[in-house]
Amino acid sequence: MYGDAATIRKILTELGDTWAVVGLSSNRGRAAYGVAQVLQRFGKRVVPVHPKAETVHGERGYASLADIPFDVDVVDVFVNSDLAGAVADEAVAKGAKGVWFQLGVVDESAYARTRAAGLEMVMDRCPAIEIPRLV
Repeated sequence: MYGDAATIRKILTELGDTWAVVGLSSNRGRAAYGVAQVLQRFGKRVVPVHPKAETVHGERGYASLADIPFDVDVVDVFVNSDLAGAVADEAVAKGAKGVWFQLGVVDESAYARTRAAGLEMVMDRCPAIEIPRLV
């Protein structure tokens, strides 16, 4: 419902290769860490966004999307659903082309706002599961 096959394919193959991963830290036990590795393996540049602004997988981290000094194509969101809407709004303000809410991250209002702003969006899915299906 919030991620039909055509939208998933478009985000993964057409929108661009710079992905800001919100919630990505150097904690290897977190899902964001492994998903970021998969995205890199499939040619994506992964930009960590976390309050600690750590370097992860060789990429410098930033405390917020607004702090990233270059364009971002897709914003991948690994935060709780109650925080995700604000991140989606920041992605719109940043000029991203797409937003991806991870498994378990659901905010229907944010989905509607993001789509109304003209961005592609997937919700409650994981790109690390979807991207191998396309290759």
